[in-house]
Amino acid sequence: MDRSGHEDAHPSTGATEPRVDTSSPNVARMYDYYLGGAANFAVDREAAERALAITPEIGRFARMNREFLGRVVRYLCERDIDQFLDLGSGVPTVGNVHEIAHQHNPDARVAYVDHESVAIAHARALLAEEPYVSATQADIRRPAEVLSAPGVAGLLDFSRPVAVLAVAIMHFVPDADDPVGILRAYRAACAPGSYLALSHAATITMTESESQRGQGVYRSTTTPLVLRDRDEIAALFDGCDLVEPGLTPINHWPSQTEESPANGYGAVAELR
Repeated sequence: MDRSGHEDAHPSTGATEPRVDTSSPNVARMYDYYLGGAANFAVDREAAERALAITPEIGRFARMNREFLGRVVRYLCERDIDQFLDLGSGVPTVGNVHEIAHQHNPDARVAYVDHESVAIAHARALLAEEPYVSATQADIRRPAEVLSAPGVAGLLDFSRPVAVLAVAIMHFVPDADDPVGILRAYRAACAPGSYLALSHAATITMTESESQRGQGVYRSTTTPLVLRDRDEIAALFDGCDLVEPGLTPINHWPSQTEESPANGYGAVAELR
């Protein structure tokens, strides 16, 4: 979108940039604020501060989750994975998937997908000189549309192993939208030897009051937060073989630490 507010076509994809909605807080921009980014608006900062006032654990989850993502990408690169589909990638910040992957393999391909226009606008600006990285605006709840999008289908070769990253995104998908079925559709598109990595917010150390009040803040956004317990999160990996150590608090993956658990679980599964 140009400064006059008109929609512009992105030069590499032909996709139009929709208008940015700043009338209500957005979870991708709130997450960016938790991580110290600048791609957020007053409405996002206000909502994020209300959440942090209820419990600082929300901000800690964001930081611990970002570190989890980095460890996962390194783990996958060490297993020769050189293609990544990052669902709900959010606003680009330090430690992006492609930055970590390219440290291991400069030819690694990364397809970012997000529904938030600010996130995609920032990603496209950041990736303008990156031939092996794309940013696609799409709803991850529609796997067929995501998988057929030019930035995904034209970049990733699904006849070879791909890592599907669903990091801190499925807790924004309500049960009514069938999160298990959504992930199953992405898995079905992948060749054997692919991986699914997932993290999900949960109430581990937070009180019931903190959990309920925190979710209340997110109900003011366009994508309310759905906290699930460990068994419900494990069900998202239905039929998968989890690599060691299985489903653990995100800051305890891949090895146990004495640090108190962050309020979220994560795991990696190899797809057969």
